[in-house]
Amino acid sequence: MSQIDQFAPRHDALRAPERAYRLAPHNVEAEQALLGAILVNNDAFDRVSDFLKPEHFSEEAHRRIYDVAGQLIRMGKIASPITLKTFLGEQELAGAPLAHYLVRLAAEATTVINAEDYGHTIHDLAVRRDLILIGEDIVNSAYDAPVGASPRDQIEEAERKLYSVAEQGRYEGGFQRFSDALATAVDMAARAYERDGRLSGIATGLVDLDRQMGGLQHSDLVIVAGRPGMGKTALATNIAFNVARAYEFRARPDGSHETVNGGVVGFFSLEMSAEQLATRVIAEQAAVASYKIRRGDMSEAEFHRIAEAARTMQQIPLYIDQTGGLSIAQLTARARRLKRQRGLDLLVVDYLQLLGGSKTRSDSRVQEVTEITTGLKALAKELNVPVMALSQLSRQVESRDDKRPQLSDLRESGSIEQDADVVMFVFREEYYLNNRQPREGTEEFLTWQSDMERVHGKAEVIIGKQRHGPTGTVELAFEAEMTRFGNLAREDALPDRL
Repeated sequence: MSQIDQFAPRHDALRAPERAYRLAPHNVEAEQALLGAILVNNDAFDRVSDFLKPEHFSEEAHRRIYDVAGQLIRMGKIASPITLKTFLGEQELAGAPLAHYLVRLAAEATTVINAEDYGHTIHDLAVRRDLILIGEDIVNSAYDAPVGASPRDQIEEAERKLYSVAEQGRYEGGFQRFSDALATAVDMAARAYERDGRLSGIATGLVDLDRQMGGLQHSDLVIVAGRPGMGKTALATNIAFNVARAYEFRARPDGSHETVNGGVVGFFSLEMSAEQLATRVIAEQAAVASYKIRRGDMSEAEFHRIAEAARTMQQIPLYIDQTGGLSIAQLTARARRLKRQRGLDLLVVDYLQLLGGSKTRSDSRVQEVTEITTGLKALAKELNVPVMALSQLSRQVESRDDKRPQLSDLRESGSIEQDADVVMFVFREEYYLNNRQPREGTEEFLTWQSDMERVHGKAEVIIGKQRHGPTGTVELAFEAEMTRFGNLAREDALPDRL
């Protein structure tokens, strides 16, 4: 036996096993059944046309048949084997002339009742094929990445493609019976009756603000705007902490949790780190100035209050994402993930102008902000939670005598005002008066001192827009050292004076 023959078995053993060839997921029979149903009864097309597109079919011939049939039906004409033959031309399909193939589709058609189920099957298989292509692209680009390409760029591109597939791959929605919407509204009213404060939305912990808004409503985009130094982030962190601290739930039969009071809060801090945000919240809750915490300059009593506040904060469902430079697609994906893994009842974004749009956007910043606000509103509706997004105001506020902001002061895009369900402006007259202190001993100083006493420790939340409620101004207490908002003592709630 030669040496080659001796090693032949070993050589065969070392050969890699042949891998079976796999076809991309498809279902030709489902496509044929659906097309046949459309050709027999054009009403079947109306059941699937809102989510099923020609590109979802795996066979090129089926794409053409579905496309031409759809065009005819939309023009009010009949789509049948006879009318389609005119537009598809002479060719053979599945070894038979086109006219015979169309007749066979009609003869083997499913019922109109099953048409939607077949459409969902075809659609889902198309989404799976898209996922396979994205996966192949990720593998190939990782192997053959250019020298200048970073892994982060590849991850962002993959997330953008997956987000695009997720948005196109949704076929829920459409019309619903009014009785269903009515039942939902009655359930909401019942839950509001059971909830603390009798609110239809989530309580912010600020009584006058809740009274004006009815709480933070599900699926609302709430814009909190103001000039630097007004306390936008402080108001957002106050509300976020109040909601998380009040969280109560009850278990459903399937083991999931249903929120009764408060809620699980997700906080995207695009400007400050998680440590800075935590320091702010500790200062607010422990009533210790944040600069004292940073310097370590505090008394023993203050330190104990900080420790107690920290223990309380460890128990509350408040989740912080401190990643800077997020795109709206990335934020959406992370919010969905939090909702799925931990639950989510309120989402806070600090702040809107630090978000980015997609890479395919134009150079216009206005269009990018439009994409961001539209994405935030869509996210609020999809997750059925209020989304509170902070926003900067333009400098034109500073040029006016009356510094109270208006809707026209919203920076960079009218889409903020258009997409928002609620627009709130944070305004502190004390901030501006403090910067205009006249010389002591003058008449102007006495007037200034009187004005300062009038506005000291007060802040205004101006509700400039509210889709389902009145606009107006709500006065809140504000402690500057602790950057803490609170309820202002009302005259009608004070005890009678002797």
